[in-house]
Formats: sequence, structure tokens, C-alpha cells
Amino acid sequence: MREAGTRSASGSGDVETGQGAPVQSRKLRNIFGQFASGVTVVTVGHPNGTPHGATVTAFTSVSQSPRLCQVTLTKSSLAGQLLPGANFAVNILASDQTETALHFAGRPQDRPISWDKSNIAPSLTGCLATVWCRPWTHYDGGDHVLYLGEIVDAEVNTEADPILFFRSGFHTIGPESRESCWNFSADDPFGGWFGANAPLTPLP
Repeated sequence: MREAGTRSASGSGDVETGQGAPVQSRKLRNIFGQFASGVTVVTVGHPNGTPHGATVTAFTSVSQSPRLCQVTLTKSSLAGQLLPGANFAVNILASDQTETALHFAGRPQDRPISWDKSNIAPSLTGCLATVWCRPWTHYDGGDHVLYLGEIVDAEVNTEADPILFFRSGFHTIGPESRESCWNFSADDPFGGWFGANAPLTPLP
């Protein structure tokens, strides 16, 4: 029995549902676009000495010990070809950096890019946060590559707000919810609902 969401045997790039009906690639991309995410620019040095960057929304925290994060880039991208074995930075963009996101997504802007080359990898100035990473490992991910980096330095601007990407457009966050049950809850062994020794009682 074929599991829901497996790749079509035809190799067309469409994805089959549990009923065998293919999900068109464009539709699948739109489905992925329902997940709102932050926006980053992954920056790395080019062998010719110039910095290079690519706008990436597939950024994930992975581990606290060791300190690892993950970015995912297309195999055909220049940044993806430069990352193996190279130090890199992940620049989390602030709400006023829409032009920066567009610039590194292939739509060059008139405003010059402000680079900081004082750390182990080139980075951008004015970001919400930046982490500098040494290469840890990477994995094949179909038409993408998953790169894990070990975070060796970081900085954050706690006064800024993030830019969000949702349904193929940029957005800003709304007011914080003061009644959210999610506050102070997480899947971790220290203060969350699902600690390793937490008792689980079925609901009646």
C-alpha cells in the first residue's frame, strides 16, 4: 500500500494522495505556503573573496547541545554550492528589511547592501538576529540539500520585529496574544508538558 504523500512513480514531481490522485507541484507549493515562517538570508564567502547570500525561509533550530541549526537550499543555487565545508551566517531579517529579502531572492534593489565581515563568515547589518556557523554536516533532500551548522556566535536585536512570509507575500506580526495557553509550554524536559518523566493520564 502506498503511503499518502509519496512521490509519483512517473517521476513527474507530482505527489500522490492516499486515494492515488496526484497533487500538482504548484498546489503542493501553495500548501507549503500556508505555513507562515520567518525570513532569513544565508550568507557565505565566495572563493573570489566576495560575499554571497540567498533568501531562505527553510530555517530550523535543531539542538541546544551541541548548538545546531539547519538551513535548506536548492541544489541549483550558488549558495548551496558554496556551503559544503564553508563557514556561513544565518541572518534573520527584521520587518524593515523587505528590500533585502527581495534582493537576495533574485530581485536586485537600488539600496546598497551593508556587509559585516568581522566574524567567521560575512553577514548583514541591521538584522533581527544573526548566527554564525561552522559546517556540521549536510544531507540530500531531493532537489534540496539540508545543511546543519554549529553555532559559534550570535547576536540579537530585541527591539525589532520580524518579517514573515505567508502565501507568497511578506507580512508583519500582529499584537501579542495575552491569553495564549502556549505561553510557558513546550515539548522539553525542563518546563514543558512532555518532560521525560511527566505522567500522562488519558482523558475520560
